[in-house]
Amino acid sequence: MPELSKDTTVCISLAGRPSNIGTRFHNFLYAELGLDFLYKAFTTTDIAGAIAGVRALGIRGCSVSMPFKEAVIPLVDHIEHSAAAIGSVNTIVNDGGELTASNTDYEAIASLIESHRLDPAASVLVRGSGGMAKAVVAAFHGAGFRDLSVVARNAEAGPALAATYGFRWVPEDPPPGGDIVVNVTPLGMNGTDAGALAFSPEHIAAATTVFDVVAFPAETPLIRAAREAGRDVITGAEVIALQAAGQFARYTGVTPTPDQVARASAHSRA
Repeated sequence: MPELSKDTTVCISLAGRPSNIGTRFHNFLYAELGLDFLYKAFTTTDIAGAIAGVRALGIRGCSVSMPFKEAVIPLVDHIEHSAAAIGSVNTIVNDGGELTASNTDYEAIASLIESHRLDPAASVLVRGSGGMAKAVVAAFHGAGFRDLSVVARNAEAGPALAATYGFRWVPEDPPPGGDIVVNVTPLGMNGTDAGALAFSPEHIAAATTVFDVVAFPAETPLIRAAREAGRDVITGAEVIALQAAGQFARYTGVTPTPDQVARASAHSRA
């Protein structure tokens, strides 16, 4: 890594539960590519103040995670289609004080649906109705899926999300039978929910593919149970690597190779 100086470009992340994954991912690539950049993770209780700081201090890029993905929308100057279409932001780029928001989560999910060759004729259960759930549901819709149920207890956000794309909302788990089950909640994430199983063993057994967007740990209880049941899995580690690569390109103007992304992702979890 180049020696830090007044000319070093700074990028940050804002999350309710910061981890070192993004920090290690980005800094690994900065060092490998010889870029004079530094990445640091933060949390905040003042999201408006934090975004004002991004603008005022010339912070080049800001990754946005739960629970700030929607709260930052009125705080930026421009919103790209990827974020505007789903009302959720995960990336902010600062160009001379002008803040532009986008959503590389959507791009990552769409890429994984394609690369894992998920069948648009399959039925899908998506647990969650927050910012990341919007990206997931929109990506499945964009990939041609038509049989999808949003499982969410939130009686406002759940129906609204489902209705936006012509899908169903259910407040509780339907009977097992979804071909693809997707967890987009903190269930299984390190912390208070670390031991939670996002879907029942019966739902896992009935599925062909189990998808958990929780990135830390990569092997959540849901993913472990799915592997033990012999189901195909898509992990949050895959999501975070692809979305981080998209952010990296926006911040630096450099697109890392697939090999560099893979090695940066492995380093981020070492």
